[in-house]
Amino acid sequence: MINKKSFILIAVCFLALGLSSWGFLVHRTINQLAIYSLPEPLQSYFHKDLNYLVSNSPRPDIRRNTDKSEATKHFIDLEAYGPNAANNMPLDWATAVKKYSEDTLLKYGWAPYLIMSELDKLTNAFRSKNKDSILFYAADIGHYIGDVHVPLHTSINYDGQLTNQKGLHSLWESFIPELRIDQYQLYNPHKATYLKNPSEALWEDIRYAASLVPEMLAVEKEVSIQFKPETKYKTQMRYGRETKVYTKEFAEAYANGLGPTVNAQLTASANLIADFWYTAWVNAGKPMMATREISPTLANELKSFKLNHLIQDELLLSKKEKPEN
Repeated sequence: MINKKSFILIAVCFLALGLSSWGFLVHRTINQLAIYSLPEPLQSYFHKDLNYLVSNSPRPDIRRNTDKSEATKHFIDLEAYGPNAANNMPLDWATAVKKYSEDTLLKYGWAPYLIMSELDKLTNAFRSKNKDSILFYAADIGHYIGDVHVPLHTSINYDGQLTNQKGLHSLWESFIPELRIDQYQLYNPHKATYLKNPSEALWEDIRYAASLVPEMLAVEKEVSIQFKPETKYKTQMRYGRETKVYTKEFAEAYANGLGPTVNAQLTASANLIADFWYTAWVNAGKPMMATREISPTLANELKSFKLNHLIQDELLLSKKEKPEN
């Protein structure tokens, strides 16, 4: 029997799922994968709290239900900042405010600048060796970095609504990964790299994500030619309302048209998260971490990771929970 308090919590979580970026499945996945790219002793330190980093990876999306300022931290509508904004926007917040005004940034998205602020907070947490703060900011920065690797998080046409492709956002970032993650190449040999200019590295990935938007839109239109409205869409109840969503058959066809793009962006997200975590630790002076020897669990996970068997071996935590859709 679900009590009233539990029902409210479940309802809030489902609402957040409807608003989420990358989908909870991928956010949880990339925070786990990022740990495997870290060097010791940072790897063991984070792995001891793997469950926390994975389970709290969607937390910023859940905050959107209660914090009105949260939404625009997750994206940047590049078109709102003028032609070629991806290459012309300042790398630092102060200069961006002078150029565009704080009100404009808070309206059209300021994810890159928020991420840099989170990096400073994580660095300070490492300096103070405050474990709770380290884990809190590590989980949050992982979420925001994941967000900016979703192409439509860089565009004012954030859901395909301006091109009569409404629903494309969730299709790309949630539905397709849920259908295909068992087929993804989750392993890659990336090793966490110290970033001398983390803002430039971040913007490089944002520029690439933005460059994928035209292909996302074009492939959807190409695939749509093969479907009738009744086979492209279905109606389902969501949050007490009838909603038109893409069918599984269309999602599969669209995924085929995209090729490895979604998988590649998932991997890129995990890689940059690892780089930011490592960079914060190095900038803090590489403080000694209270770690023990590598646990057998971590050793087994690393072996499975290298064989791309995390799902097969039931070691990917995000797959142990019920999918959100």
